[in-house]
Amino acid sequence: MTVLNGEDEVVELCRDLIRIDSTNAGDNAGPGERAAAEYVAEKLAEVGLEPQILESDRGRANVIARIAGEDSSRDALLLHGHLDVVPFNPDDWTHHPLSGEIADDCVWGRGAVDMKNMDAMMLAVVRQRLSEGRRPPRDVVLAFTADEEAGGTYGAQWLADKHADLFEGCTEAISEVGGFSVSLDDARRLYLIQAAEKGIAWMRLTAKGRAGHGSMLNSENAITELAEAVGRIGRYEWPMRLTQTVTTFLTEISGALELELDLDDAEATVAKLGPLARMIGATLRNTANPTMLDGGYKANVIPQSATAHVDGRFLPGYEEEFFATIDELLGPNVSREFVYHDIAIETGFDGALVRSMTDALLAEDPGALAVPYTLSGGTDLKAFSRLGMRGFGFSPLRLPAGLDFSGMFHGVDERVPVDSLRFGVRVLDRFLDGS
Repeated sequence: MTVLNGEDEVVELCRDLIRIDSTNAGDNAGPGERAAAEYVAEKLAEVGLEPQILESDRGRANVIARIAGEDSSRDALLLHGHLDVVPFNPDDWTHHPLSGEIADDCVWGRGAVDMKNMDAMMLAVVRQRLSEGRRPPRDVVLAFTADEEAGGTYGAQWLADKHADLFEGCTEAISEVGGFSVSLDDARRLYLIQAAEKGIAWMRLTAKGRAGHGSMLNSENAITELAEAVGRIGRYEWPMRLTQTVTTFLTEISGALELELDLDDAEATVAKLGPLARMIGATLRNTANPTMLDGGYKANVIPQSATAHVDGRFLPGYEEEFFATIDELLGPNVSREFVYHDIAIETGFDGALVRSMTDALLAEDPGALAVPYTLSGGTDLKAFSRLGMRGFGFSPLRLPAGLDFSGMFHGVDERVPVDSLRFGVRVLDRFLDGS
């Protein structure tokens, strides 16, 4: 077998994946992930693996493969990445989101950040190691999933429910939204490793009233009831709740920046983080943002009902408080139901896997400081955690100072630096050796 160079391959792998349209609007009507899954499976088969493509529905494809380690009696490690991406409007982009174009030393396109970059790094590292005959110290399971961007119903959740046997022995996992750098100065960089995720509560609110003519008095107007509830929720100031992960992050960042930390005024520290403040600020408290309204069908008709949608996110340990507050804010005439609901998760920032991540980063960047953080969104880790896995977000990228990387998640002009992809391959290779 020809020996492959992961650093050379990763850029083209990323470009190829971006060019495959796998947009997922959440309605199960898009192109699906089948084409991307077949591409991944072919690349894995070329280096001697026997990947399985598993479809949960037509075109909703997942790829699973297991690499036998040097000691298969040890607990196994899961590396997982999703193949779907969120929709886009190409007119908003500098370069077409399906072009995979290289410009300004970056690979551009939908998925360059979330998360075909990590998919490419996983493929590049595995292909190089297997072509060189290097097995990992323990079994590694690779999972390339469908439907993460809509909650994983056709992907990770389905795999965990229907094919748990494929993850036998897996106790730890790594995937997206962590391991990327934030420059402190010319010599030092924070690498944010995701150790917790907020829970998700997408809710449909419904107000019932009395239908009638728009010219008459009506004290049971569904739109009025709904609007007042939405206003109460949208304007509510949630109290600060500092979890273990957030407290560790604030302590580490304050020390690195030589800031005095007052945990009673954590927002003052977060405000000094520049663009990163948007992401971290959302992890200091629960949140609930109204996102959709629907009611009525004619200007002079008072409708019998009206609906709204709210995107709720709750911190680990604060789910009960979150829903008690929401129900109080709703009032007596508005009901709620789940559109989607999933758990919050958190793990300690300690142990051999954390040391492996930290050591791999330091070997490639002596100015690295690895710190845990909480993700305000959610990933496939929620589903795999139900199988007993402890997981982290670790997609290592050394980024140029000033690049608003976190702002490109689901944004326009998504792009990843070429050198960052190559850095990620080197770090993941070292990580696997030490895991």
